[in-house]
Amino acid sequence: MEYRRANVAGGTYFFTVVTEKRQKILCLPKNVSLLRDAFGYVMRKHPFIIDAIVILPDHLHCIWTLPENDHDFSTHWRLIKSYFSRKCETISPENISVSRKKKKQRAIWQYRFWEHLIRDEIDFQNHVEYIHYNPVKHGLVTAPKDWEYSSFHRAVRRGLQLTGIFNT
Repeated sequence: MEYRRANVAGGTYFFTVVTEKRQKILCLPKNVSLLRDAFGYVMRKHPFIIDAIVILPDHLHCIWTLPENDHDFSTHWRLIKSYFSRKCETISPENISVSRKKKKQRAIWQYRFWEHLIRDEIDFQNHVEYIHYNPVKHGLVTAPKDWEYSSFHRAVRRGLQLTGIFNT
């Protein structure tokens, strides 16, 4: 099956990226730090803006805005995932499938990721709220403010208008 992706230069996108077999490795402090390093490394070479992000134990959601001349988010993700995979010490070799071993791949990420091109300000706000509320949805905390690995705190510091589910 051939996947068709919306490739809009300068677009704003919502992404979901999941660990292989939903392994709960992303919220280990050393892996959060490694993921930050991976994002930083790629962003220095291929700039983009992270508008919102949440890192959960087995997946992450984020919204990026690409520069006006860039539409290639797939390369950005490939570089982030490969940087993280090369340096991650959490996955033991016995958990890797024969197929991945033949390709010299580590079993850290699902092959694909999900993306959605943000259409307008309402769509953007809805996805930001979804991102910030996700730890509550998964039963990890009772309020978005209680989840450490989220841009919710940055949004509050910047005084962004939070609507809907955050007005409690």
